[in-house]
Amino acid sequence: MIIVWKSLLKNTKINGITLFPFIFLKKQEDKTNAVLINHEKIHLRQQLELLVIFFYLWYVIEYYYWYFKLNDSYLAYKYISFEREAFAMEDDLDYLSHRKLWSFWKYLS
Repeated sequence: MIIVWKSLLKNTKINGITLFPFIFLKKQEDKTNAVLINHEKIHLRQQLELLVIFFYLWYVIEYYYWYFKLNDSYLAYKYISFEREAFAMEDDLDYLSHRKLWSFWKYLS
């Protein structure tokens, strides 16, 4: 389910965020942004694979690993394996139809 919630993302650079089972968007017009929606749907699949809670635990651990290694919050975010997969495949709108289980694994550095 896609929800537009401007106030949730108001003071952030984030246009969308996935918190299972919802995709929250900052702007109404982003509901038609197929690439952004695909990116967030990739996160939904990742979350299901890891039974949701393990996705969030892994995400936070990986973020802090990269943050302490790189000392840069934006780079740490970009280096997270889940984000690397989503950014790499967001333009492939058919990706989820042929994505293999645990595909984020190959994006671990």
